[in-house]
Amino acid sequence: MALASTTASRLISRRLPPPSPPPAAAPYAAALRGGACWARPRGYLSVRWEARPKALMGGLSDADDDDEEVDGRGVLSGAPSLQQDVFELAVASSSGPERWDVLGLGQAMVDFSGMVDDEFLERLGIEKGTRTLVNHEERGRVLRAMDGCTYKAAAGGSLSNSLVALSRLGSSQITSYPELRIAMAGSVGSDPLGSFYRQKLQRANVQFLSKPVKDGTTGTVIVLTTPDAQRTMLAYQGTSSTLAYDSDLADTVSKSNILVVEGYLFEFAHTIEAIKQACEDAKKNGALIAVSASDVSCIKRCHSDFWDIVGNYADILFANANEARAFCELTSEESTMSAARYLSHSIPLVSVTDGNHGSYIGVKGEAIYIPPPSCIPVDTCGAGDAYASGILYGIVRGASDLKGIGLLAARVAAVVVGQQGTRLRVKDADRLAELFESHLDNLEVCSDAETDQVSNF
Repeated sequence: MALASTTASRLISRRLPPPSPPPAAAPYAAALRGGACWARPRGYLSVRWEARPKALMGGLSDADDDDEEVDGRGVLSGAPSLQQDVFELAVASSSGPERWDVLGLGQAMVDFSGMVDDEFLERLGIEKGTRTLVNHEERGRVLRAMDGCTYKAAAGGSLSNSLVALSRLGSSQITSYPELRIAMAGSVGSDPLGSFYRQKLQRANVQFLSKPVKDGTTGTVIVLTTPDAQRTMLAYQGTSSTLAYDSDLADTVSKSNILVVEGYLFEFAHTIEAIKQACEDAKKNGALIAVSASDVSCIKRCHSDFWDIVGNYADILFANANEARAFCELTSEESTMSAARYLSHSIPLVSVTDGNHGSYIGVKGEAIYIPPPSCIPVDTCGAGDAYASGILYGIVRGASDLKGIGLLAARVAAVVVGQQGTRLRVKDADRLAELFESHLDNLEVCSDAETDQVSNF
């Protein structure tokens, strides 16, 4: 436990502060890169944003917390409520917090998901179980073919799943912690889909900060699920592949405590420089930098770009077992533990999930095993995103034992796996956040004998 506790303390601390209480916005990544440790107050990183008009900024409400999905036809038809430019309204209502606890850079894409049969895929010439990039015309052809099917629209994406879960954990009114300030930057068009995406995130208390691209078309992912539970995905990139590092984004990065970069952005050569600039500014201002691997094929295609960013900037890497092996260029026969250990020589903290086999947290050449909590799986999609949110939540809230943080993250993932849909529901987030608060202080002395109690949350 000593190694885990020491690394976690360095992760959430900074160099020794002056005798007087440090300012709430103080960065804390320096200690991870070699500074001394100190015990900070609980919730220290969080910044309260008083006098925030929730009605305008998209506060949580019982009416729609647990149901992010809506009928896809309403979104495509461009209902007047979806065309409202809430970005202008949000900016007019407040200048934002002094600092963001977590800022994510990623692809902003609307998911259209529906149930189809094998004949539907065959008729359209779509290969089952694959993820394929399509153009605007091909997207329209598939959506028109789905006209007789029941399908839903949601503000999707791996990063947004993690940020929404983190925001819901950090917005619980049950705990005494300050509310977390979570934001995302990406790219949406000035179309109804872009307004829909922004509104749905804001309703989950994740502020989408990027202005819409004039005359741009918002990216989408069509998720077709067959009766055997196999998913076939058709991705239309639209504006989602655009990431301009302008002065507004630079200013936001400079006042963020943690920067999370979604791996799908590495697929586009013109975004690499923007990612690098963001990481440079984040590092300069003392923020932690986390990178999510996102996809095996993406890692293989962009291996050198990934390592350029991860090797030089990343403090945290999120990956599943196959993605971790792809990073290391290991064969499928190599163990997940080996991949976690290998990566941890280059990255301070490595989180590697392996489905029902559990997960590992790699630190300085060692791998801490996290056993999976018991659950009845319903839908495994989004499990890794939920796990990442648990890791981030434990770090931001000040837990100092990595195995304890991992156990808590595994519980968040188990809750999502045990439901239909990728988003952590508000009622579950409240329950988990309350349990987090009651146990986080004890994680520093959590022994192997006690981990069963933690994992049974």
